[in-house]
Amino acid sequence: MDDLLAARLQMAVSLGWHIVFACIGMTMPVLMAFSEWKWLRTQKQEYIDIAKAWSKGVAIFFAVGAVSGTVLSFELGLLFPGFMKHAGPIIGMPFSWEGTAFFVEAIALGVFLYGWDRLNKWAHWLSGVVVGISGVMSGIFVVAANAWMNSPAGFTWENGEATNIDPVAAMFNDAWFSQALHMTLAAFVATSFAVAGVHAFLLLKDRGNTFHRTAVRIALSFGAVAAFLQPISGDISAKDVAERQPAKLAALEALYHTSKPADLVIGGIPNEQEERVDYAIHVPGFLSFLAHGDFESEVIGLDQFPKSERPPVLITHIAFQIMVGIGFLLAFAGLLFLVFSARWKHLLSSTWWLTFIACLTPLGFIAVEAGWTVTEVGRQPWVIYGVMKTKDAVSPMPGLQYSFYTITTVYVLLTLILVWLMRRQIATIETYYPSARKKD
Repeated sequence: MDDLLAARLQMAVSLGWHIVFACIGMTMPVLMAFSEWKWLRTQKQEYIDIAKAWSKGVAIFFAVGAVSGTVLSFELGLLFPGFMKHAGPIIGMPFSWEGTAFFVEAIALGVFLYGWDRLNKWAHWLSGVVVGISGVMSGIFVVAANAWMNSPAGFTWENGEATNIDPVAAMFNDAWFSQALHMTLAAFVATSFAVAGVHAFLLLKDRGNTFHRTAVRIALSFGAVAAFLQPISGDISAKDVAERQPAKLAALEALYHTSKPADLVIGGIPNEQEERVDYAIHVPGFLSFLAHGDFESEVIGLDQFPKSERPPVLITHIAFQIMVGIGFLLAFAGLLFLVFSARWKHLLSSTWWLTFIACLTPLGFIAVEAGWTVTEVGRQPWVIYGVMKTKDAVSPMPGLQYSFYTITTVYVLLTLILVWLMRRQIATIETYYPSARKKD
């Protein structure tokens, strides 16, 4: 394994692992605060029980996520010093704001966890709101830094150096809004459906359990709304990518040849040798519409770029198909939930429905991983799009493969610890929360 591959694999493992915690950190505090707000309004026991149970989960994921986030901050400098040398002064602002949001979240979470029966009820709820807002903002700030890598701004590149640096312009680059919107909605979709799936699985074992039934309803309410909005944000992102990163759009659609109009490709396996897509469904003109809002417009293909500057088509295309397919499935599930809630509430307790929701548990996070793959792999070979290639940013330090093996081992151990902690937490729900106890 060469050092470039080792560095890229280590970042892929670290980012892929941490993004799950980022999504949970953006969403779970909001669900937690919402449940406490429902308790303040209704005084129903199940709402306060859910808020307390979810707060413990938030604490566990926050602690483990802090570890992986810290590792990532060191890895950027150790693995890609060439990138940080130039990017550090430019995108330091969103990273510093992310650190501020993280500390605010940590303080507010401490107040929330230890403030039960010690603070005014509404003041305690407000601390939960602060946890939720700071968690979302923390994610948005990090995405702003990543968006800059896709749409560099706020500097002048002269003789291999960045001059005339404007951190504000860099942070609010052309890609930050579409990426921040898409990532925030993805976090709510993935986490909400995962939470609903876990509680649906537990509800199948105890059909009359008020705690789990209410938890499923809360989680799906957020997940359904986010899942409906996600295709809209996806359309915004697609048009943005078509304008700024046409090579990425061509790779995710496996569009080898510039076309006017361009077909939308559904499924299929890219054939790199013959530059075509096998076994795919083609929707005439629809890619032109998605990219430019016109069914007859031209879409730039990979033939307009040197082969050395084309993204890996196979990985990008398959990851994109997985993301979109899961997204539409979860949106369909959200639609069913809203329809059933309005017209046929009894179906929400049926075995087939709860089994269906339980089976959806991991899919949102699989879609997030696929989407992140599209973002990162689709930008290659650039680490800063159009400015610096990944191979020029990697550390010259030898033996990076050993760092990769070490970090991967650490993450495997952290995963095992996390699974043990969450299983232990779920096993104690019935003991500590009255609304979760089985009825005699």
